[in-house]
Amino acid sequence: MPSVRIYHKKQIRLDRLNFKQHQMFKIGNVGVATVKDRVQGAMGPSDTPAKPLTKRYAIRKTKLGKGNRRNLSLTGDMLRNFMVRTVSEGKAKASNSTRKDRMKAWINQKIEAWAVFSPKNRQAVTEAAKRVAAEMVPRLVIERVLGGKQR
Repeated sequence: MPSVRIYHKKQIRLDRLNFKQHQMFKIGNVGVATVKDRVQGAMGPSDTPAKPLTKRYAIRKTKLGKGNRRNLSLTGDMLRNFMVRTVSEGKAKASNSTRKDRMKAWINQKIEAWAVFSPKNRQAVTEAAKRVAAEMVPRLVIERVLGGKQR
């Protein structure tokens, strides 16, 4: 008896490869942590030293034992309250959690941009996204083979 082989080619759809919310939260936390580290090290948005403080504020901050560098840590509240606030499948947004610190952050942002990604910050976030995407790959293949989550 003759046999017939039938081949059915399946197309891979890449348009629905979004990061889920918990994955975006991981990536957002990496971004926030790198920005906090850069700011605590008194580095500016281009990974160069931050702008100097005004003379009066530098004297006041030095008398309190906090140093005279622009690292946003007079009380420590501003960086402590800077965190990922909203997460969706496409983006994660970070800001300060209290209204008072949001006002202080806005004022400091006008003096020198600090809540932005520097080139090193972008590189760290890209690496984190690559790690999250690498974690997704085995599950995508297995789910497709087992017949799950087909849209």
